[in-house]
Amino acid sequence: MGGLSPTMMATTAAGCGGGANGGGASGNCCDMSVRCWCRWHCKDHQHGGHHRLLSSGFLFFMGCFVLLGSIGMLYAWLAFTPTFRTTLGGSGPSTSLLGCQEDNEGSWSVGVFYGDSPFSLKPIEAMNMWKDGSAAWPVANPVLTCASVSDAGFPSNFVADPFLYIKGDTLYLFYETKNSITLQGDIGVAKSTDKGASWQQVGIALDEDWHLSYPYVFNYLGQIYMMPESSEKGELRLYRALNFPLQWTLEKVIMKKPLVDSFIIDYNGKHWLFGSDHSGFGASKNGQLEIWYSNSPFGPWKPHKKNPVHNADKSSGARNGGRPFFYNGNLYRIGQDCGETYGRRVRIFNIEVLTVDEFKEVEVPFGLTEPNKGRNSWNGRRYHQLDVQQLSSGEWVGVMDGDRVPSGDPFWRFILGCASVAVVAVLVILLGILLGAVKCIIPLNWCVHNSGKRNYAFLAWERSNLLSSKLRRFCSRLNRAPSFLRGWIRPNTCVGRLVIAIIVVIGIALMCTGVKYIYGGNGAEEAYLWKGHYSQFTLLTMTYDARIWNLKMYVKHYSRCSSVREIVVVWNKGVPPKLSDLDSAVPVRIRIEKENSLNNRFKMDPLIKTRAVLELDDDIMMTCDDIERGFKVWRQHPDRIVGFYPRLIDGSPLKYRGEKYARRRKGYNMILTGAAFLDSQVAFGRYWEEAAKQGRELVDKYFNCEDVLLNFLYANASSSRTVEYVRPAWAIDTSKLSGAAISRNTKVHYKYRSKCLLKFSEMYGSLAGRKLEFDSRKDGWDT
Repeated sequence: MGGLSPTMMATTAAGCGGGANGGGASGNCCDMSVRCWCRWHCKDHQHGGHHRLLSSGFLFFMGCFVLLGSIGMLYAWLAFTPTFRTTLGGSGPSTSLLGCQEDNEGSWSVGVFYGDSPFSLKPIEAMNMWKDGSAAWPVANPVLTCASVSDAGFPSNFVADPFLYIKGDTLYLFYETKNSITLQGDIGVAKSTDKGASWQQVGIALDEDWHLSYPYVFNYLGQIYMMPESSEKGELRLYRALNFPLQWTLEKVIMKKPLVDSFIIDYNGKHWLFGSDHSGFGASKNGQLEIWYSNSPFGPWKPHKKNPVHNADKSSGARNGGRPFFYNGNLYRIGQDCGETYGRRVRIFNIEVLTVDEFKEVEVPFGLTEPNKGRNSWNGRRYHQLDVQQLSSGEWVGVMDGDRVPSGDPFWRFILGCASVAVVAVLVILLGILLGAVKCIIPLNWCVHNSGKRNYAFLAWERSNLLSSKLRRFCSRLNRAPSFLRGWIRPNTCVGRLVIAIIVVIGIALMCTGVKYIYGGNGAEEAYLWKGHYSQFTLLTMTYDARIWNLKMYVKHYSRCSSVREIVVVWNKGVPPKLSDLDSAVPVRIRIEKENSLNNRFKMDPLIKTRAVLELDDDIMMTCDDIERGFKVWRQHPDRIVGFYPRLIDGSPLKYRGEKYARRRKGYNMILTGAAFLDSQVAFGRYWEEAAKQGRELVDKYFNCEDVLLNFLYANASSSRTVEYVRPAWAIDTSKLSGAAISRNTKVHYKYRSKCLLKFSEMYGSLAGRKLEFDSRKDGWDT
């Protein structure tokens, strides 16, 4: 029980050794108790080492898991927008709870376009249609989204395949809506009585037990018919309206083929049916087109002599992309280019020859300006269907769908995210090997030949089994890798430490990449819907020649924000840059001023086409999502200054202080207009009234305080609330890095502003009694 004495241990060792060498009396010199002790001692030594190995490896992997997990969470907090983080937490907008779920087919929505011809279409925002009820000045595309449909009580993941039916002055829009619950396509319908500026959801016009899309609606002999795609059913069906637009009955199955995206057109005394059948042998998916003809829409249908008239590459535009149309006596077919991704773009073809024996069409330029804001644009990645028709006024109106992401985007983001995490796991193992925390890649007791005592029959089976032999060799070679790597890289040297540092940096970068792909959404910073409408604003900044590098970075970043229509640069001094030097996704206009005055910021500008103006200094960088949130809040309260930098003006005497003071006192009563939304008509008008003349003179005297003056003018003109704060996710102020900023010397800057406060209070009254509390918004955007 107490163990063996040293003498006995030595004697035992000697006896055993003699037996082993053949020089002793017998190989059985060790008695049974000693033999048991030897076996127990060896096993205890091996198991103890194994437990220590397991313990160090386990602690290393757990530490890496906690560290990388924390880094991933921190990255998500910094990189993901507040709205997206709220949605991940399960308390997002109402539409995200049931509708507007991520879908591999895309996030399609529908926009309206106008033009003097089908080849000069412009988006609705270019027509300057204003809707006062939703502060949409102007209304902007898209006009129909999954959110607007879901909010009407019809949960939808996306809306696509739009077709118009014009009845008097009312536009009816039929579209595919993918039901968020059943995950199949239904046919929805909306109507507009103001030429497409606003749409009222009427309901679901057609809901079958299979997927429906492409609701081609047309009139024949006074009856209204719909021919949706029913390829999942394996047939082409024609429905007739019983009570337009919601009640329909099956009129006839006109073809027992799984045709996709089909239409019927009356041309030269015959009815022609165009469609694609991808089920046939040798048919090129999205590159095949067939034609049939008949004397009526009900058939019987005869195939064209040259069927298939197209069977080529999917980028050829063979698959139909909307309603054909006549213009100047010519017939045009709309096709979709599916080359880069499904539904990449619309292409227009002039049908030159269409007879029962011949068919010829040639592509013509469409003339539509391609969006260039990428994923921040509702149709920045693809647009695949168009229906354009002529109104009684002679004007042409078109509806077209668009998507900001390619087909299968959620799936590929998940795959890339998982691949990034897998590479991180490999790097963690490699790091553990170099640091000595991982001694072997495959534990020895996982291998069959190390699993303990085996009988002779099993040994004979194992010798004859080739797979087991290869497995043993593989395990042995793999477990020699750690010692080889440590000897090759030598972690204790400078080069070895550099390699370890590089592995750590790459691992952190890949971890953040994995979090972004798996949890970060599609990467778009979308505009926010308000009362059924989107809108746009003008971005205005004031600068001069010493800050051109700021301006270039500013324009490149903010021009990609979804709701920015135009950037106006108020140029106060020096030689302005060439417009070609600015990388912009929207028009940029440089307004050269005669005098270098801060009052120029609020000068009346009749060329500004939007009511909303974002006054944003060129040395402030924020995310597009922060800008879009601020714009939504302004649309909710267009009579206020809505901005991102709050200040609290109080005390006796009045003293200008930074945001930290407002936070400590838990309130604010001023918003700096260096980053604020304004009603250009109201704000600029007030600023240049005669009553503000003394204030403007003081701004010129100090070359400061123009934003402070506007706050006093707003407060003086109203007894109600005049400012609203939105907290940005992050904001970088580069003024401290520039020698050209007037606020680079904070002490002097605050001194002048304190003087302004005293003067403005005498002129226009105090702001002290207008304190507003933080965290008063239900959406939490002002915390």
